[in-house]
Amino acid sequence: MIVLGIDPGYAIVGWGVLRTQAGRYIPLASGAVMTPAGMEFGRRLQQIYEEMTAVLTRWKPQAAAIEKLYFQNNKTTGIGVAEARGVILLACQQADCPVYEYTPMQVKQAVTGYGKAKKPQVMEMTRRLLHLKEVPKPDDTADALAMAITHGQASISAMRRRTLETFRQ
Repeated sequence: MIVLGIDPGYAIVGWGVLRTQAGRYIPLASGAVMTPAGMEFGRRLQQIYEEMTAVLTRWKPQAAAIEKLYFQNNKTTGIGVAEARGVILLACQQADCPVYEYTPMQVKQAVTGYGKAKKPQVMEMTRRLLHLKEVPKPDDTADALAMAITHGQASISAMRRRTLETFRQ
């Protein structure tokens, strides 16, 4: 299965494409959509939409994994991220790519085995799981790859549950 991981934002959108195969993760591509701070916000959203549409068209993922939105301290920033996330979700919908949402704690648990792991631990484990020489930059790209790994883990768990249910019947 090809999975697109997305770390949403309006200044930087990290993305990473993985092939999941027999519990292994093969990185295919990764990058970031970067919009300049001085750019009009509507144009930033347009750039995010167009670049994410290009990624979806190029890689044709069977699933997209994106961070579940939550507001912590800065609601103004959260609203901008929500708007950027909206154009990303639209691009996925138009590409017939189902979207799965994961919380930061779920990502930490899937990648490191510990739901309260610190960001450097998540980044290092992402590097190791993907057999990369160094942690991808910017951080948003590494976060997106971790998101894709999380969906790969969730898919494996779901398949195992279905298999067990079949045997129990």
